Amino acid sequence: MGLLSTVTPNKAAAAAGGNEGSPGLSQSSANEKSPDAQSQQDDAPESDQVVEQKDERRPEFSPTDSEAQAGVLKMEATAAVWTKWHLIAAYAMIWLIYFVTSIQEVVIRAFVPFVTSSFGTHSLLAATNIMSTIIAGLTKLPLAKVLDIWGRPHGMALMLVCWVIGNIMMAACDNIEMYAAAQVFSLVGSQGVSYCMTVFIADTSSLKNRGLMLAFATSPYIVTTWIGGPMSEAFIHGAGWRWGFGVFTIIVPVVIIPLILLFLWSERRAKNLGLLSTVKPEVSATSFKQFVVDFDLLGIFLLAAGIALFDLALATWSYQTLQWKSPMFISMIIIGGVLVVVFVLYEAFVAPVNFIPLHLLGDRTVFFAGLMMFFVFMNSAVWGTYFTSMLMVVWNQTLTRATYISNIYRVGSCFSALVIGYLIRRTGRFKWVALYFAMPLMMLGVGLMIRYRQPDSDIGLIIMTQVFVAFAGGPLVVSAEIAMMAVISHQHFAATLAMLDLFGSVGYALGSAIAGAIWTGTFLPALRKHLPEGANIDMIYSSIYSQLGYRIGTPIRIGISQAYADAQRYMLITSVCALAAALVCVLFWRDLKIKNIRQLSGTVA
Repeated sequence: MGLLSTVTPNKAAAAAGGNEGSPGLSQSSANEKSPDAQSQQDDAPESDQVVEQKDERRPEFSPTDSEAQAGVLKMEATAAVWTKWHLIAAYAMIWLIYFVTSIQEVVIRAFVPFVTSSFGTHSLLAATNIMSTIIAGLTKLPLAKVLDIWGRPHGMALMLVCWVIGNIMMAACDNIEMYAAAQVFSLVGSQGVSYCMTVFIADTSSLKNRGLMLAFATSPYIVTTWIGGPMSEAFIHGAGWRWGFGVFTIIVPVVIIPLILLFLWSERRAKNLGLLSTVKPEVSATSFKQFVVDFDLLGIFLLAAGIALFDLALATWSYQTLQWKSPMFISMIIIGGVLVVVFVLYEAFVAPVNFIPLHLLGDRTVFFAGLMMFFVFMNSAVWGTYFTSMLMVVWNQTLTRATYISNIYRVGSCFSALVIGYLIRRTGRFKWVALYFAMPLMMLGVGLMIRYRQPDSDIGLIIMTQVFVAFAGGPLVVSAEIAMMAVISHQHFAATLAMLDLFGSVGYALGSAIAGAIWTGTFLPALRKHLPEGANIDMIYSSIYSQLGYRIGTPIRIGISQAYADAQRYMLITSVCALAAALVCVLFWRDLKIKNIRQLSGTVA
């Protein structure tokens, strides 16, 4: 069977879809025609009869779940009216979107050390990531409800607006506080658009092909990494990083809007063919109240505030006068922990609608696949937060070369995901990928980093460790996505993928907090230990511009490099411990045969 095929729903599903009361579907009248109506039909012109015959040949459509929400029904109806060429066009647009947005991701990541240094806050690099990462992760579950209730294009349009607002704010920011707020909007929008496209791929691909199609969609990273490096350096040394944000503010909507329009056109076509109800949902105070309840806004606030306070306390403790003993640090840790406990109790006993679909987490494969992603993303954040800065300071790499090296992970993971996606399609199994290949390889790569992230190591050895980790990263993500979706129905695709992103985002935020805590606790003392008398330690600590201002081989530059190595050693040991926990999680997955599992109808990949 090829990658593009039409899956015919089984008879039971068809019967369920035809029952009275199926939401979103037009119902055929069961009454017989009156004699007058029959006479009018007999006298109708031939052209009208042709139109009626065409209408009778409308695409066969039966929802996979008669209780599915409107957004899911819209997507299934869209798949019913699409031809394979519509599907190819949609995937081509997704590939183009990833091509452009992946360039932006590479460029903006390279900007971050220079943006924070512009405000004299290079050491807050980890802290600026925490809040945006937490909120971006938490918004996926409410976004999943938007996709399920309103529809896929509506959610994507909402995320596009957030993304554009964030880019505008970044271009105009004049302090670290405004930059942090802009980063929230930008990351919520960019990750939200990416999430919407991931849900669409899950909507339109069979389970055995899904890993390959997800890998194909993100394959532009293999190319764009080599474009983003020179582009970021050109902005930094030319027009400035503000113009970099401004350029992408214009480009991003241009490439995303056509896909949104294709979705909307397809939904309209499905309505015209009678596959979807044309009745608009009622908007009232009652419906708005139900909207607030369905989105569990109080639950979202409790969890976001709790995790943010806890993580920010870890990332910024060294800025307090009394450090670990500071009342501010202690209160943030206690209040953050209490809010997380209150969130759990609220969701278990009070919330009318759960923010996190707890019934899905009852499946051990779903839960431990998500937990594995938590530890894997935590590991990558711990060793990766200050890696680009280290490449430039310790090994004297230009911004372009540092970007290339730090993005080996993305290139290798996208390439290896394509290979593993094909192998999963052929074998029909996914657990072996994580257990016997990806996890051992990633642990080897991070373990070798402990040995080789030293000032006297050759840059080639640093690249080698990145390659090992990269070729493990893609297969881990693909296998986790397939593991979680293999045991649920189409109705729960969006929520399940949102949970996967939530696990990853919370893990990444915690990893950033740990990296910040280790950095602030070890880098400054290491500078005092290794730098000669008279060095401006505070300036060196707070600005990468100052660090790069000292020539290679001078006592101060050597001392700075050794301080980086001291801090990285603690970070990497923490990362290995996180990966050990991730390996244990994989052991609890069920080893499912996915070749013959059918979850979708219509034209799918």
